[in-house]
Amino acid sequence: MRFTAMTRAQRGKLALTAAALGVGLLTAGCGYTNSQQTTARYQASDGIIADLGPLELRNILIVSAGEDQPGRLIGAVYNSSSQDVTLTVNGAEGSQTEVPVKANSYTLLNESSDEAILSTTGGIPGSLVDVKISEDGTNVSNTVKVPVLDTTLPEYKEYLPAGSTPAPTSASPSPSESEEAAGGDDH
Repeated sequence: MRFTAMTRAQRGKLALTAAALGVGLLTAGCGYTNSQQTTARYQASDGIIADLGPLELRNILIVSAGEDQPGRLIGAVYNSSSQDVTLTVNGAEGSQTEVPVKANSYTLLNESSDEAILSTTGGIPGSLVDVKISEDGTNVSNTVKVPVLDTTLPEYKEYLPAGSTPAPTSASPSPSESEEAAGGDDH
């Protein structure tokens, strides 16, 4: 068997190939040593997630204009059991709402047909309020902290309960006030 000597160009190509292979192995190894974010459960929106027996609550939050105002619960409730169940939510000052969920189905509280209203929120917008959640098929209950949001974000405006008084917004200054503040008055 006859071996020929490598030329300088062949040695260069071999070195580049080895370097590229080494870099590829190093970058591929990052996934081996770091956990994947897609395998971790997290709250991807404004609401919370909670599980209660066969019920899975997703993106649950309360839309309200204020602490002593009514609040609408929005989000989704999934029922993984083969029986219809009712989720009961107890809020501040004895306020309560019930959410029926069909077997192996879900209820979207964002729809107008499934409104879940608490008579009083018990917290100002931006706060977390304690609500007790329970399911009628078991004696399981849990207290969770649910965020209260107002209509500052326009996407929640349609969920403000009827009869609520939205918080006043700051009025924009009149044109003459704006000119005076900017020093544009030429008198």
